[in-house]
Amino acid sequence: MISLLLVDDQEIFRQGLATLLATEEDLEVIGQASNGREAIALTEQLQPDVILMDVRMPICDGVSATREIHQRYPWMRILILTTFEDDEYVWQSLQAGAMGYILKRKSSEQMAIAIRAVAQGYSQLSSAIAPKVFANLKSAHPTSTDALNQLSSRELEVLRLIGQGKNNQEIAQTLHLSIGTVKNYVTQILSKLSLRDRVAAALLAQHLPV
Repeated sequence: MISLLLVDDQEIFRQGLATLLATEEDLEVIGQASNGREAIALTEQLQPDVILMDVRMPICDGVSATREIHQRYPWMRILILTTFEDDEYVWQSLQAGAMGYILKRKSSEQMAIAIRAVAQGYSQLSSAIAPKVFANLKSAHPTSTDALNQLSSRELEVLRLIGQGKNNQEIAQTLHLSIGTVKNYVTQILSKLSLRDRVAAALLAQHLPV
């Protein structure tokens, strides 16, 4: 069962989404918040698996809340709710630690699919915004050819599989390695390329030479 915290200042939207998601057998809405400050407090209290976070809210916006929650609980998955995918708040939220975003107009079935993917460690970025996010990440953390050359052939294999959206268990099965070994490779990749997290690595992997 995946536990969810819904964060949105529009009560009608928030409660409607909660009702729709409640019909999914593997999802459970355990809390609702109307702003970022409430989200931070409820996260500490409820410890949800996934947080659906609106970005534009009064008192404390989704970017600030995402940043603080990610710093305190880096293992929690945060999925941004947004009306426009090119919203600057989306990029800022991803930079703050969100795993991805989904448009509010998506159906509850699509929401549920995105939630399950994020819960398993997959990033949620559309082809429309991924190039912009990558460009921003690249400017913030320039990854030169020299840096990529520091990676071993095995590390490059792992990086490519991360880019395909595979989690550690799937990478381990594909390469016939232990999960612990894969985790070590992922840590080494992030360190060598000066990348913040797995989402940044997945984006970078999309631009590796074939």
